[in-house]
Amino acid sequence: MTAAELSTDRLLDAHRSMLEIRAFEDEVARLFLQNLVRGSTHLYQGQEAVAVGACMALRHGDTMTCTYRGHGAVLAMGAPADRSLAEILGKADGLCGGKGGSMHLTDVGHGALGSFAVVGAHLPFACGAALTSVTKDTGAVSLAFFGDGATNIGAFHEALNLAAVWRLPVIFMCENNLYGEYSPLASTTPVSRLASRADAYAMASHQVDGNDVVAVHAVTARAVERARSGDGPTFIEALTYRHRGHSRSDPNAYRPDGELEQWLERDPIVVSEQTLKDRGAASAAELATMRDRSQIWIDEISARVLAWPEPDLAARFDDVVA
Repeated sequence: MTAAELSTDRLLDAHRSMLEIRAFEDEVARLFLQNLVRGSTHLYQGQEAVAVGACMALRHGDTMTCTYRGHGAVLAMGAPADRSLAEILGKADGLCGGKGGSMHLTDVGHGALGSFAVVGAHLPFACGAALTSVTKDTGAVSLAFFGDGATNIGAFHEALNLAAVWRLPVIFMCENNLYGEYSPLASTTPVSRLASRADAYAMASHQVDGNDVVAVHAVTARAVERARSGDGPTFIEALTYRHRGHSRSDPNAYRPDGELEQWLERDPIVVSEQTLKDRGAASAAELATMRDRSQIWIDEISARVLAWPEPDLAARFDDVVA
């Protein structure tokens, strides 16, 4: 077994992580409908295999940046679920003291340098983290998640160009879920294979099934090894699909009939369950128990966090530099 392959034990860990992210996002959706979430929220159901598979290929000291649809990536980096939920609910003990909210989860201690509300704005930051690694010779790798829509943003092209010229240890992970907000990819982008955009920067690129956590981990692990050895950045296009709307205000009216149902057949959790069955690692009953445990896990976390205190009004001046 190579470093790029997931052992059965690690696949079980990945499966648990995906179940927990799914349960977490379902709970955020429930709390949003109770008007307990500060501001809007952009949910991650359906894309769990990308975050879990990619982040499992990292090691302590590596860094990650992501988009406003970043709950899953931040959790996959190891951020505590209770403090992450608390941040989304605006609690004093949230990751950012309740000031960042759903779109700005940050846990530097776990390498999560922040989720960014501006499309593509974090890609130059990912290059900066990689440059820090090169300058200090730490061997750290910088991983950046972004959506298909970000490949049309100027910062995307600037970041890829800089990373290629300086051979920075960056992995650009494009989560191609077919839609930039409400717009189908074909209506905004002249190429269908986004990985081909890396060719303009002489950058290694791959396209992968983003609903298969084993495949995502394998391609990311190889990119990480390449980056650590000084061979520069890699662009990975993970083909996936979000089960919910762009945000909680999105009724999904733009999706063709039957499209969601087709993708639900390739739900990353269902794919992972089938892989575990094929390996003889878990029975249907054991997999059902894992699902039940993830629900118990989030129910306990939610009940506890809802009882946590609101921020003191005076705290609004903390960490503000004039």
